[in-house]
Amino acid sequence: MKLRDLPNLITALRLLLIAPLLWLLLQERYLEALLLFMIAGLSDVIDGYLAKRYGWTSRLGGFLDPLADKLLLMGSVLVLGWQGDLPVWLAVLVIVRDLVIIIGAISYHFLIGPFDAAPLLISKLNTLAQLALVVTIVFHRGLLALPGYLLAAAIYGTALTTLLSGAAYVWQWGQRAWHGGENNEHVAR
Repeated sequence: MKLRDLPNLITALRLLLIAPLLWLLLQERYLEALLLFMIAGLSDVIDGYLAKRYGWTSRLGGFLDPLADKLLLMGSVLVLGWQGDLPVWLAVLVIVRDLVIIIGAISYHFLIGPFDAAPLLISKLNTLAQLALVVTIVFHRGLLALPGYLLAAAIYGTALTTLLSGAAYVWQWGQRAWHGGENNEHVAR
């Protein structure tokens, strides 16, 4: 192993945290789950910093890092929705949005051509909203009951950014497909 592989190793370790985190959520051990969630978040910051600061980026890291983030968020949203900590409609909305994006990306790749998968600004905002929502719910259940209006704001804010993000991807990829895939390198920007 080389030093430049450190970000990928950290990301791989974050992937290994997902199953225990989800198990803790299922066991309603929210305090421990919050701790693992914070460790996973810190590892994401560290591997991202190392990759950017020292140029230790790789194709594998470009795939693993967003995969780890997506699996962590989707798994957490599913478990929290299953347990009734999140509205089921929101869990379904989050999962359907991700499935639409994945199916759209695969379809675009095979029917039109390759593209740059850089996330849109609204998608980054949606990821932040989802992270904040999961942390808020787990904090609420494990440490300190939060006011209902704060929980409602997190839920509806996440729903709004989820809808806007999904619609933005569908619109942008639809426009590119309609125009025959020209400028494919900018499809997901």
